[in-house]
Amino acid sequence: MDELRIQWYPGHMARTRRQLAEALGRVDVVCELLDARIPRSSRNPDLAELVRGKPRVIILNRADQADPAATDRWAAALSAECEVIRTDARSGAGLSSFAPAVRRAGSERLEKLERAGRSGGVRVMIAGVPNVGKSSLINRLAGSARAQTENRPGVTRREQWFYLSSGLELLDTPGILWPKFDDYEVGLNLAFTGAIKDDVLDVEGLAARLAACLADIAPEALRARYSVDIDAARENAFELPGGGTTLGAELLEQIGRRRGCIVSGGEVDTLRTSRILLDEFRSCKIGRITLELPEAAG
Repeated sequence: MDELRIQWYPGHMARTRRQLAEALGRVDVVCELLDARIPRSSRNPDLAELVRGKPRVIILNRADQADPAATDRWAAALSAECEVIRTDARSGAGLSSFAPAVRRAGSERLEKLERAGRSGGVRVMIAGVPNVGKSSLINRLAGSARAQTENRPGVTRREQWFYLSSGLELLDTPGILWPKFDDYEVGLNLAFTGAIKDDVLDVEGLAARLAACLADIAPEALRARYSVDIDAARENAFELPGGGTTLGAELLEQIGRRRGCIVSGGEVDTLRTSRILLDEFRSCKIGRITLELPEAAG
């Protein structure tokens, strides 16, 4: 992601990784939250190593913002590894499946407690990349705004335990990214969905790439939202010396003019336009769009 100058692995990420490794010894089940729009890209490859065989549940969160058919395909593909549920932490949709799934994953601990004549619950770690909805999910499950939330990455900075009436004990952890993106598209997808802070990004370059991506995978949604002429943008686009084309820039120009983002001299305010596009994609105003399908997961 050098072209977008993403400084995405600051010192606190290394500390978070150490905290996560230490906390794993205190939990029975790991719930890995994935963004249903980018299930492959929002999977932390370090987590599989850190978990070391602990029972897991995968949660496809923000399923309300993803294409339903694509989410069905992802759920089917991931269910080969462990149980998969889909949720919308903001509205609470799908959360009724959480406790039963966790209890099934933690059945070995519950059976041991029962044999020993002891009572107790399942201790669950909630893990995932920044801004994937971990704290929102916990707040919904706990029935109150107990975990700090905000619509930006990096809000949860420390471990927090929460005790549910269902007998589950939840550990919220800070979002963690990993030291290296082996796939350039992974970095782009994380940036598109807000897992990487915008203040370390080239926002205009990122928005141009998102516009080009949407022109390929969701052209009708892009046209419906912004009345863009994608064919004309393709005709006007040209190849860049380092690779890629100016298609995204052409589309941003059209979007800016449609939205009245004009500065003195009649030029388009591309920074304002870029923020509009990114915000409206992240808030699902363009439509329910999944950026990658399970076939691409390898």
